[in-house]
Amino acid sequence: MDDLKDKYLTQIAEAQDEDTLETLRISAVGKKGEVSLKMRELGKMTPEERQIAGPALNALKDEINSALSAKKAALADAALDERLRSEWLDVTLPSRPERRGTIHPISQVTEEVTAIFAEMGFSVAEGPRIDTDWYNFDALNIPGHHPARAEMDTFYMHRTEGDNRPPHVLRTHTSPVQIRSMEATGAPTRIICPGGVYRADYDQTHTPMFHQVEGLAIDRDISMANLKWVLEEFVKAYFEVEDVELRFRASHFPFTEPSAEVDIRCSWEGGQLKVGEGDDWLEILGSGMVHPKVLQAGGIDPAEWQGFAFGMGIDRIAMLKYGIPDLRAFFDSDLRWLRHYGFAALDMPTLHGGLSG
Repeated sequence: MDDLKDKYLTQIAEAQDEDTLETLRISAVGKKGEVSLKMRELGKMTPEERQIAGPALNALKDEINSALSAKKAALADAALDERLRSEWLDVTLPSRPERRGTIHPISQVTEEVTAIFAEMGFSVAEGPRIDTDWYNFDALNIPGHHPARAEMDTFYMHRTEGDNRPPHVLRTHTSPVQIRSMEATGAPTRIICPGGVYRADYDQTHTPMFHQVEGLAIDRDISMANLKWVLEEFVKAYFEVEDVELRFRASHFPFTEPSAEVDIRCSWEGGQLKVGEGDDWLEILGSGMVHPKVLQAGGIDPAEWQGFAFGMGIDRIAMLKYGIPDLRAFFDSDLRWLRHYGFAALDMPTLHGGLSG
């Protein structure tokens, strides 16, 4: 045993890496190691011999294991010292420009839209993304047979058997926020409701989750003329043009009456959109006068108050302004894309300082 002790302690002391240490451990105290084999021979010895050899073998095994642990720790310390010498970072150096964080175009455009409407007296209202079907459909005068209420278009939350609570959905638009805001503050009111919405669709121009901003203004003497002025001012400020021409086309939405889809005059030259000139028209949003039933659902008397509402896709107007061809890229988490289309963190949009930095 003295020979085994000298042999392994010497080899452990001379080991230069952890692989060598592991090989020595297996050779010495592994299941088929030399010390382990000698411990198996204890059964063949007389009781007197076992009383001498047993403690000696256990002591040898403990000493070899202690030597292995100490050498492993020493090797780890040496490796750390080497890394500290070879790997260093001067924290006083300036950061690399390509590593700077950037603001996602959706966040940037949301801030731009908020800044524009804030100048016109609109405040921001928010609401839950999971809402009851009453807020999402019934309160907005959307009948039970409407296609939008089908499960192929709307994400319904799972309900267990016997659950008597009203059905909940991932909101399909931010209009439920309008109802909640009317309930909370009444009339008059002037709000925008930006946020994420969900619909079961996916292609180059549709994704299951996207972003909308809707506007609502309620007062005693509001008309379509006020709506037209607000939208014209918004488009001019957002696209940063001096003049713009809007075209209102009669349409139908359950929550507005009359309803209109709004187009802007534009041109496409070399694949680039130019707003306010040319012979083309581009649809950008839907709008109309708030339906009396919607006002009633929000606790407002339609005989005394009236208002207008509008809604547009934040993702869509971001694509138009910044030349982004595919809506799906917004959600791909590609840092190369974000570095290309992203905005500096300090580029806060203001009408006076410039929207897009």
